[in-house]
Amino acid sequence: MDGPCNVDLVPKVALFVTCVADQIFPDTAQATVRVLEAAGAQVVFPPRQTCCGQPALTAGEPEAAARLAHHQLDVFDAGDFDAIVTPSGSCAAMVCHHFPTLLTERRAEAETLAQRTFELTQYLVDVLGVDDIGARLDATVTVHDACHGLRKLGLGDGVRRLLERAGATLVEMKEPDTCCGFGGVFSFGYPEVSTRLADAKLGHAAATAARYVVSTDLACLMHLEGRRRKIGPSTAPQPIHIADLLAAGLTAASK
Repeated sequence: MDGPCNVDLVPKVALFVTCVADQIFPDTAQATVRVLEAAGAQVVFPPRQTCCGQPALTAGEPEAAARLAHHQLDVFDAGDFDAIVTPSGSCAAMVCHHFPTLLTERRAEAETLAQRTFELTQYLVDVLGVDDIGARLDATVTVHDACHGLRKLGLGDGVRRLLERAGATLVEMKEPDTCCGFGGVFSFGYPEVSTRLADAKLGHAAATAARYVVSTDLACLMHLEGRRRKIGPSTAPQPIHIADLLAAGLTAASK
């Protein structure tokens, strides 16, 4: 199941909000809805959704992860929609790559769910074929390619296409595909390594003189922003999710 999952083009999608967006960055969840609607999609929100189980799995608790995966499968398998979209490459990767192996007795259902689950930019560019949603940006940006989106989902140049079509000036940082150091529970188990990776990423981003460092994964951005505050906000670009930046661009375009 390497590379993007594939489904037919559909206008109706369910928002898989993720724990980080729900609990820490609700504005990004709202921005995701706005971006999807600007691209022509109808968005619904299954209220019974919960964690996908990725933290439990990475912490070495597959049984706990499987219980959460069972629940998520029940929630999203029963809905009247054809695609599930999330503002997190890591959570999409959990569904696409780990649900089928965790849910062996429901493997066929899990594989079907995986085939219609997408990270936001993947859905916009690869499924809908949309790289211009009408947002307009007057900013210099650099991109952090988050690990799960890049290596598990095979995300291509969707983020960059969306930013450039909106008018942003893109400046590539050194090693854009190097880990930011978060890695879920990795950052708790190996804080010194995690910190060094984050500081290196922020240093590469700062060297571009960009205003924003953009990514598709809120956990990465949360980690980078935490380090940025520690070392001084003036030393690196502001970490921001692409949904938030595009939503701001939609507001700018409407004025």
